Amino acid sequence: MTKIALFAGSFDPFTLGHLATLQQALKVFDQVIIAVMTNNSKHYTLSVTERTEIIEDATKDLQQVRVVARPATLTTSLAQEVGAAFLVRGIRNAADLTYESGVAAMNRSLAPEIETILLLADPKLAYVSSSMIKEVVRFGGDVSSYLTPMASALLQESLRG
Repeated sequence: MTKIALFAGSFDPFTLGHLATLQQALKVFDQVIIAVMTNNSKHYTLSVTERTEIIEDATKDLQQVRVVARPATLTTSLAQEVGAAFLVRGIRNAADLTYESGVAAMNRSLAPEIETILLLADPKLAYVSSSMIKEVVRFGGDVSSYLTPMASALLQESLRG
């Protein structure tokens, strides 16, 4: 039986921390579907198309990865649709653990057959967040060590004009 996981997020932008979490997931699952989704509490810098293209570029050599864009969809509904029995979530710190525990509980109430798997962030990247990266770019800082070249270029173009 193929073990399929869904790694859903807003990915604005997709960072090397996200890529490290994906690489951990690929050690456990046969296929990982990355879903660009919507979080209504966030304001996006990059379009859904740009975020999807960045992830496709970052994962182009990984045959076990598929990228989909599904804004305005429940994560559990998408997991059921694509046959994913697992949801992958990255944890950087205690605040993430608290937040993700609540999300996992809600997802379990919506779809008890789907398990949430929490993966610890790479310690070298655990302090990196998409919002922090955007702030550094806005003030002219170099974020190239946290993003793929495509993500860095699109983000800088979007934020610096």
